[in-house]
Amino acid sequence: MSEAETIKVLLVDDHEMVRIGLAAVLSTEEGIEVVGEASNGMDGIRLAQEYNPDVVLMDLVMDGMDGIETTRRLLQICQDCKVIVLTSFLDDEKMYPVIEAGAFSYLLKTSRAGEIAQAIHAAARGQSILESQVASKMMNRFRQPKAVAAPHEQLTEREMEVLRLLSQGKSNQELADELFIGIKTVKFHVTNLLAKLGVEDRTQAAIYAFKNGLAE
Repeated sequence: MSEAETIKVLLVDDHEMVRIGLAAVLSTEEGIEVVGEASNGMDGIRLAQEYNPDVVLMDLVMDGMDGIETTRRLLQICQDCKVIVLTSFLDDEKMYPVIEAGAFSYLLKTSRAGEIAQAIHAAARGQSILESQVASKMMNRFRQPKAVAAPHEQLTEREMEVLRLLSQGKSNQELADELFIGIKTVKFHVTNLLAKLGVEDRTQAAIYAFKNGLAE
């Protein structure tokens, strides 16, 4: 939106004094208009449909529907609006889910009035702002090495069956008979599981199965 347009803001917070304080502060900011106040998630969604706000200041902990679910549902019906989380909480159980739900910015209620107004203007321009502690936690999360899946976790259910029978010393014909499949199909599964396990032959595959508790 252009700088000349007024930014329509919706407040969603179950504490009346918080809403009153935010509305009073934002009323003094040029280019910002508080178009509605909601004390719970359902009212927030209803007012979003009615006023089509540009920015929503969203509390996280509310009776009934919390800010995470409210954000998710609100953005389904008001896809162009930007949700700015304004909360007292920094725990992972709330922060990551609401960001995944589509929250655009994340601020703490200890933020100064000017910082909240700045975040609203930035959101209207398409610029996201994260509280420094939030940004730090996000960076640390992305820096954490991801667990590497074990080779056998790549096997299909059928390939696991073949591996278990193979580890019992059964021949391709015996595998085919027991699984009611053709010899060519057995060879196909064996070739695939050897490649996925990174082993060269059936003996090494059987050893892998015993080492990893996959053999019966």
